[in-house]
Amino acid sequence: MFGVIEGTGSTVLDPRFHRVIPGSARVERLWSGSRWAEGPAWFRAHNALVWSDIPNDRMLRYDALSGQTSVFRQPARNSNGNTVDPQGRLVTCEHGGRQVTRTEHDGSITVLASHWQGKRLNSPNDLVVKSDGSIWFTDPDYGILSDYEGNKADSEIGHCNVYRIDGQTGALSIVADDFVKPNGLAFSPDERILYIADTGASHAPVDGPRHIRACEVTADGKGLAGSRVFATCTAGLFDGFRLDIEGRIWTSAADGVHIYHPDGTLIGQIAIPEIVANVCWGGPRLNRLFICGTSSLYAVLTNTNGATWPAAAPAR
Repeated sequence: MFGVIEGTGSTVLDPRFHRVIPGSARVERLWSGSRWAEGPAWFRAHNALVWSDIPNDRMLRYDALSGQTSVFRQPARNSNGNTVDPQGRLVTCEHGGRQVTRTEHDGSITVLASHWQGKRLNSPNDLVVKSDGSIWFTDPDYGILSDYEGNKADSEIGHCNVYRIDGQTGALSIVADDFVKPNGLAFSPDERILYIADTGASHAPVDGPRHIRACEVTADGKGLAGSRVFATCTAGLFDGFRLDIEGRIWTSAADGVHIYHPDGTLIGQIAIPEIVANVCWGGPRLNRLFICGTSSLYAVLTNTNGATWPAAAPAR
């Protein structure tokens, strides 16, 4: 079941792609058995990856030293996106809880955001931590549309926004309200651009958005200014994505992982035999790309390194 995936490989669409994928690189399937794998987060000190299996209401943990996978948390309030903050703590978007939480070093859970102006959030989806400690997250309504990935309910806010949690005060603010269904997001290495996926085509397949927008971060680092469409998905929808140290975007798609140069050129693709939901950099040198397919966890070694926080705390 596990091992190198036969028939998968890389598609070179631009000569610049040769710099980032070794010619001998092969995709490995590390584990299988989820219903919808999402939200991978790498814990460097323990050589371990934590990710979500949303419909099964659990979080899983892959130990890169032993190759073993175990249940990290269940129930998990239909967790979706995960990340690690500068202090090495797990920060999680919960569909079922309709909130953003942080798992402290002692295992206790702190709620960071659950309401906007007295109304419950929809279903926080994905998030990223900025170097100033602020947390930026998307809040589409996927987790309340049915009981499959959360709990069916009406939206109290009536809109799908992108929010920022202040790293010092914990205050919540809206940084973008012009997305149909904001989804994955990530900062450029210099944090001057916040890339945000809009998967509105999931429920408006003819004319709904299926792109990533590049949003300028304001000078004070607390908001967003103008934006532009960075790339439009050529296979299904973009979902979660991460950047490498040179600003290339490695994003999920229906047929695998698509890699974009910072100038917006699609330079290559990594074929995966399932719809990909999200990716994460890991390994001791952050040069191993972990990939959440629909039912499986995959990985591939690259010639580049991830632009991400070096987590210092172990996954508990």
